[in-house]
Amino acid sequence: MSAAAAAPRPIPTVPSEVSFDGVTVELGGRHVVKDVTLSIPGGGWLSVIGPNGAGKTTLIRTLSGAVRYLGDVRIGGIKTSSIHHRERARCLAIVPQHPLVPIGISTFDYALLGRTPHQGLRFSPSRHDREVTAEVLHRLDLDEFTHRRVETLSGGERQRVVLARALTQETPVLVLDEPTSFLDVGHQIEVLELIASLRVERNLTVVTTLHDLSVAGQFADQVAVLAEGKKVADGIPADVLIPALIARHWGIEADTAVDDHGGVTVTVRRRRKTKPLKKIEEPI
Repeated sequence: MSAAAAAPRPIPTVPSEVSFDGVTVELGGRHVVKDVTLSIPGGGWLSVIGPNGAGKTTLIRTLSGAVRYLGDVRIGGIKTSSIHHRERARCLAIVPQHPLVPIGISTFDYALLGRTPHQGLRFSPSRHDREVTAEVLHRLDLDEFTHRRVETLSGGERQRVVLARALTQETPVLVLDEPTSFLDVGHQIEVLELIASLRVERNLTVVTTLHDLSVAGQFADQVAVLAEGKKVADGIPADVLIPALIARHWGIEADTAVDDHGGVTVTVRRRRKTKPLKKIEEPI
């Protein structure tokens, strides 16, 4: 093999567009993602939403190569299938919904793992790697947990530590699968506002899956709706998050309001008619 052929592919620089072109995923003999085409401009924030089982997590797992798929997935115009794992980790950082954390590892050392793709062959962290890690932990309000083992933290604290590891990677693309699922309302907003701030500072492209429609409507500038594996809507929140679409795919009545910044708030109406309880016959 020639030296030119062996040379690593260039890592996409910010801003990096992310695109899915005709992506289909089959799991267990069933198509859980069906011919999805999406494009997120560099520096944009896409939230993929939809009812349970819609294929949201599976779609974004194609970015990391965690599932096999048909079609093309690209970061910065480069097919992810042609990027080596180490190179991919310098393009894209992922916060999974259910991360695996080594037992006994400290908060600092776990977050420091995000610097691995930037280290040499000996995987020895530099002073800069440690400084980046300390700064991220500080911004996520995790200073007091630096020396605590991750498994001793609460669910919300652990979620922020997993996010810290992703942020220390300093990649042009940040992918988050339900990043606020274990956080209370206050920390949900803090974490999302931090992501929004870093998105501007670093010109990040952000891809998230979310269940909370209002959160998606307030933070994302592009929303894609999946239902039964298919893309059924894609656009700015004000055009996508409308009562008719919510009723059709979530089976609920909701009111929506658009603020001066284009953010959408979704208010769900309680169902007043309930199914009668089934009468249980008393044994004789």
